[in-house]
Amino acid sequence: MAGDSTAAAHPAPRVTGQLESSLYVADLDRSRAFYEKVFGLETLLQEERMVGLAVPGGSVLLLFRRGGSVEPSVMPGGTIPPHDGQGTLHLCFAVPLAELDVWAQHLDALGIAIESRVTQSFGGRSLYFRDPDGHSLEVAGPGLWATY
Repeated sequence: MAGDSTAAAHPAPRVTGQLESSLYVADLDRSRAFYEKVFGLETLLQEERMVGLAVPGGSVLLLFRRGGSVEPSVMPGGTIPPHDGQGTLHLCFAVPLAELDVWAQHLDALGIAIESRVTQSFGGRSLYFRDPDGHSLEVAGPGLWATY
């Protein structure tokens, strides 16, 4: 935390990346089909309360049925704490800058409206659109952040 004197004495252990992201959806089958069709993601796991999709680069997109994880999930190896989410959330997927126009054509062919096109401050370009639950999705080329 900013201004926390213990942070300097005890630096955080190393983080090597972001492994999972979550969205909360009304219909798991509909959302799984959308993310498979639009992004070509592979289903790793599907059960009553969630779907796990492989995202290139080693991360996983978890789609949870809204209200399906409000109780602890007891697993053979331990208990996963409860969680849930409301409202429209945001995810951004990295794409090659040279393929942004191909993405626009792909979305158009699928009948998915591009809500916004943005040139970012570091020179990257983004396309914004919505999933079936209204979540804001973005595909962006390099130049979005100083780190990408």
